[in-house]
Amino acid sequence: MIVPDSRDPLPFFVYGTLRPGEPNHDLFLRGRTDMEEPARLPDAALYDGPGYPYAVEAPGEAVSGELVTALPEVYGRLLADLDRLEEYLPGDPRNLYERVARDVVRADGTAVRAWVYLAAPRVADRLRGRGRVIAGGDWLARR
Repeated sequence: MIVPDSRDPLPFFVYGTLRPGEPNHDLFLRGRTDMEEPARLPDAALYDGPGYPYAVEAPGEAVSGELVTALPEVYGRLLADLDRLEEYLPGDPRNLYERVARDVVRADGTAVRAWVYLAAPRVADRLRGRGRVIAGGDWLARR
């Protein structure tokens, strides 16, 4: 398995407050993307958090979201901004999220490698034990 370098210009899979119509979409993505398209993250479940969701690895489940391709000229800055938003620092045991490369499935069934912010292991363990799963894996349909 090839592990991408953290600077590889992979698209991002977003599933919560970065989705269109959600507050962080306008703050972080508006005017910085080349393409946004519906996609699903297989083998993950979505858990409710304090105003934002967590995706957790879960075989047989799937999370709905968007595959976001950044404009090349803003990619590095956007990556840094999203890492900051998700409070992700490589190797930090206090992380709430880990940025990982996963295969995401487009609406047409094709798979593409993308950066995804998954719940960090200690957070995922807590959620599996006593978290609230968002049925259907769609943050926008939770209401």
